[in-house]
Amino acid sequence: MTHHASASTASAGKSHTKRTRLIGLVGNPNSGKTTLFNRLTGLRHKVANYPGVTVERREGRMQGHDAIRIVDLPGCYSLTPRSPDELIARDVLMGWVDGAEPLDGVVVVVDASNLERNLFLASQVAELNLPTLIVCNMMDVVSGRGDAIDLELLSERLGAPVVGTVGSTGVGVDALRSAIDRMVDSTDRSGDEADWQPSESKGIGSLSWQPPHPTLSPKKGAGKAKADGGEGKEAAGGGAENRDKASKGARPAAWHQDERLRRTTSEVAQLVRDHRLIGPAATDALSLLLLSPGALNREDVAHIHLPEACRKTLAAIHERVHAETDGRASAFMHAIQARYAWLSRVVDEVQTRAPEKVTISDKIDRVATHKVWGMAVFAAMMGLIFLSIFSWAEPLMDGIETVMGLMADGVYALLGAGMLRDLLIDGVIAGMGNVVVFFPQICILFLFLALLEDSGYMARAAFVMDRVMAGAGLHGRSFIPLLSSYACAVPAIMATRTIENRRDRLTTILVAPLMSCSARLPIYILMISALFPGNPWLRAGIMFAMYALGTVTALLMARLFKRTILKGPAPSFIMELPPYRMPQIGTALRHMWDRSKLFLTEAGTIIVAISVVLWALAYFPRMETNGVANGAGSPVGRVSPAADEEDAAGVAAIPSPVTAPGEQLRQSYMGRFGRFIEPLIEPLGFDWKIGIGLTASFAAREVFVATMAVVYGVEDDADVESSPLREQIRNAAWPDGRKVYTPLVGISLMVFYVLACQCMSTLAIVRRETASWRWPIFMFAYMTALAYAGSFVVYQGGRLFGWG
Repeated sequence: MTHHASASTASAGKSHTKRTRLIGLVGNPNSGKTTLFNRLTGLRHKVANYPGVTVERREGRMQGHDAIRIVDLPGCYSLTPRSPDELIARDVLMGWVDGAEPLDGVVVVVDASNLERNLFLASQVAELNLPTLIVCNMMDVVSGRGDAIDLELLSERLGAPVVGTVGSTGVGVDALRSAIDRMVDSTDRSGDEADWQPSESKGIGSLSWQPPHPTLSPKKGAGKAKADGGEGKEAAGGGAENRDKASKGARPAAWHQDERLRRTTSEVAQLVRDHRLIGPAATDALSLLLLSPGALNREDVAHIHLPEACRKTLAAIHERVHAETDGRASAFMHAIQARYAWLSRVVDEVQTRAPEKVTISDKIDRVATHKVWGMAVFAAMMGLIFLSIFSWAEPLMDGIETVMGLMADGVYALLGAGMLRDLLIDGVIAGMGNVVVFFPQICILFLFLALLEDSGYMARAAFVMDRVMAGAGLHGRSFIPLLSSYACAVPAIMATRTIENRRDRLTTILVAPLMSCSARLPIYILMISALFPGNPWLRAGIMFAMYALGTVTALLMARLFKRTILKGPAPSFIMELPPYRMPQIGTALRHMWDRSKLFLTEAGTIIVAISVVLWALAYFPRMETNGVANGAGSPVGRVSPAADEEDAAGVAAIPSPVTAPGEQLRQSYMGRFGRFIEPLIEPLGFDWKIGIGLTASFAAREVFVATMAVVYGVEDDADVESSPLREQIRNAAWPDGRKVYTPLVGISLMVFYVLACQCMSTLAIVRRETASWRWPIFMFAYMTALAYAGSFVVYQGGRLFGWG
């Protein structure tokens, strides 16, 4: 990767002509960073990837300030990366990403309710000598528990402006925009980042504007910078001189209280400068990184080409520190402890805490995170979601079916009999209509997931499930991507980037598609609605069982993989539990719409295209009255004895077999293929029509519903008075009068879809995330075999017990 000079050094030659400026937005996960990004940009942003990697990059122009661009960096806890997302955030801040524009400034979002932990990253960013603005977000949580933060004093201690906000309601966001604008405007005029000193602004708390990087002082009231223990110039002036001293190593950071640590870091910093490993502004940050354990072999610093002499000196420093501490700690851990000790003193100064008392969150967590009751709460929550999917959406589904029926009636009345009318009714309207009808359920699912995430319960669910995940060789961090797979496996697989261990991440990727995504939902609803009418509790129970089957299978397969092909120890799990918050209905609805809209638009375009192709395959070749296909010289041959018996029974049952729609479908290209694979799927309880749906849905699961609509629409000869698809499924029969779809067949079919990998997008994203075709091919193979075996056991076992 290319090493870019930091903004402070690159600005020397900038002209005073105003140009667009790029401001990085960085912060810990769950700090409200993305909410503030949406507030600042007004949702006007574009999404792309960083060059050469698959980490998402979101950038937008600040509302009312088109010359200022905001980039939402991935959440991270420090500048020492533990995941691909954190690595990208660190490299963007350091200017190490090839093809990425260097930042002109940084806004660090801090969760004010967890100040000490969040300030660790803020203090590291301040050492990069980029113009830095710190945002204490969630100030409403602080005031709600009776605490107070002196933002002016915090600004003095950190050496950077501080502004308070409540991102969820927008309080303080206008002041934040003004602060960013003044920072950019000041640097445009002066061409020197150290000179920007915006005026006081209104918001929550107060602002104390100082040069962006004076010496950090742990003592209250200290207004002077110190260099090598001596008095320096006041922080309010001489900013450029202080910055130059920092670049030359004349001034240690304030938290370097230990003389041994100060000597060690100064030694490494001098080594960095001597070998010109990075621009002077980021010397301190790189020095600390090189003190981390295994730094000489770390992949995330592999692009820094260390000369052999430099490597030997660094190795000697590591060995010396190890000996001085009797092997108890590395210099890196010593630095972390020193920084946290300093931050603890700073927080004690700036934060006034109310007497501790048992909060409502504590009381809720006694149940929600209990090893027994927590699982019960989680199960009840999932049950409520599935029950709501049926009870709330049923009227909307009926309305959509009515509208689709009216559309088909209109086309039937406007167009004369012929291929075009059949195409529109049986191909386009039947295919798309029978997917749109499930849109209400998908919206309900996404709405519940958004509310649970916004309320803070998702983290509790991960904590509770950590005990279960440990049995599979994973930890709670893997549960969040798995839970996200209930919506869609594609973003869930991308979310595994937060998992540090490669084996754990790969295991999570391989089992994530086993979780029932929203594309399976229409199939479940179709089968359950058609074959289990009446009792909503029974229907919700069956739905819950399908989701539970996917989850349990995913955990079992993860355990198998961790003990075989991806063998490794079960990792420890530490996770922050954010405070409970009242969900923002507007945010939840916007999240629901964004996810649901993607399902509708992306799935819709695929489904319409495939529906038209399937209609053509079912429509051609057309049959003549002599039983010969158009263009053929002989009657259509049979493909199996079973097909002969079926067709013979069918001919005897209908008055004009050679021209009936059922016979037309059998002899179409689609029918021939379905009858060809029927012997393979018959042990699962499926007929050749279901086989057509299975085959078509290997591109995308949701295509199954549209395929069956086309199949039964064609067979009914475009009868617009025919019952909806659910009724057709319920009434479908074999030639001997037996029901095709029994409850056992419905369960067998749903089990197949629970376990099968029928999504080209999922395979594509696995290929991209693993940089190999090996793993997507393996995923497809093992899940297809698992689906066939599971469906076979269910159907044949059910018949054995007389349930068929």
